[in-house]
Amino acid sequence: MQVPLIRLQCGVNSYEWGKKGSDSAAARFAAATPSDDLSIQSDKPYAELWMGTHPSNPSKDVNTGRTLLDLCSENQLLLSQSVAAKYGAKLPFLFKVLSINKALSIQAHPNKKLAEQLHARDPKNYPDDNHKPEMAIAITPFEGLCGFRPLDEIAHFLETVKPLRTLVGEEEAAQFVQAAKQEGGDEAAKKKALQKAFGGLMSSSPEDVDRETANLVELAKTEGETFAAGGVSSTKGAVLAELVTRLHGQFGSDIGIFVLFFLNFVTLQPGEALFLVADDIHAYVSGDIVECMAASDNVVRAGLTPKFKDVSTLVDMLTYNYAPIDQQKMTPTDYPYATLNRAGYSSGSSVLLYDPPIDEFSVVRTLLRGDGAKATFEPLEGPSIIICTSGKGTIAVGPTKHEMKEGYVFFVGSTAELVLESTGGQDDEFITYKAFCEIDSSGKDRS
Repeated sequence: MQVPLIRLQCGVNSYEWGKKGSDSAAARFAAATPSDDLSIQSDKPYAELWMGTHPSNPSKDVNTGRTLLDLCSENQLLLSQSVAAKYGAKLPFLFKVLSINKALSIQAHPNKKLAEQLHARDPKNYPDDNHKPEMAIAITPFEGLCGFRPLDEIAHFLETVKPLRTLVGEEEAAQFVQAAKQEGGDEAAKKKALQKAFGGLMSSSPEDVDRETANLVELAKTEGETFAAGGVSSTKGAVLAELVTRLHGQFGSDIGIFVLFFLNFVTLQPGEALFLVADDIHAYVSGDIVECMAASDNVVRAGLTPKFKDVSTLVDMLTYNYAPIDQQKMTPTDYPYATLNRAGYSSGSSVLLYDPPIDEFSVVRTLLRGDGAKATFEPLEGPSIIICTSGKGTIAVGPTKHEMKEGYVFFVGSTAELVLESTGGQDDEFITYKAFCEIDSSGKDRS
């Protein structure tokens, strides 16, 4: 039987928005496993490291060169009978590292039903029929846009940022502000007003966007801290002004610069996380993250991108749920199926679970501090992929043990007891992220 611990060679994609050269964590991690296909170039952007079975960039066994998909197809016990019965030979998740230098597009991912419709209608731009809920966990300080702001914040911007109000439209803006300021009120009517205002913005002509972008950037540069009347509690005027000028420098005249007034601006520190449900609008702005998602490559884009835009689909598909950014963040919990040895407990080590409300994946972050700190994981009825993002240590399944350090990626088969151990100095941190899927015999997720 195949030993259920396989070191992987994972491919890195080069997109314009990626960090360049060795500044990119995705590039460094990919280069940690020698390959004839990769030699990091200092002036080339490296955006995404892909870990999994997705055919667009499948991971391979370092020793044999065979794809992980081939290995799992031949031996579905690596996945477990329950996972294979529900998802087939492919992993149900796609694990990534993203290194973001330039903002990604304003986007959302379709739900399962819409994904099937979009794929049937336009397979070139929507390459598969699966949904794509996703989770992002910061490796370095991160900035992003996530979900619609509280309505009173959007109303504040419509009343204080004239170029924004001009593009939204006077009637749509006035109706939205009135709805937002109503105490209580009909929730459906408020969401309808939000959709109408957002739709008014997104339907702006290129000529109007050009004109009002110039006006907006001038206000941002001249007003500074007083921009947008000082901003709101979650995003101060100076922060907004810097974002406007930065995005303008990256994209020139673009409707996406105005969308940031509708969306929560979020910053994450290492270990903090966001979960993005289907039909949830977002954009990543800067930083390095671990990202896990359902195994799909479907994106509906509408701004901050030279790629295909599908504005009408985006405006129609969104839920128009709105909430403060704290409600968008995920709070990890202690992972109950791992045991730290005495050295681990005494050194401030931790094993944390990020468990979104979906079946396809969960992620565990393990931090082992100091030489000899160890975490032993109970066997799972499902597959895992694990990457080291910092420090050094070992990874073991039964008698099989390998060195593990920054950028090393391993596949762990079902029913394998996994042991991680730090081999660094007293203050060194051995940090890993493990994506996994586990389904019990009744078909329910047990992560």
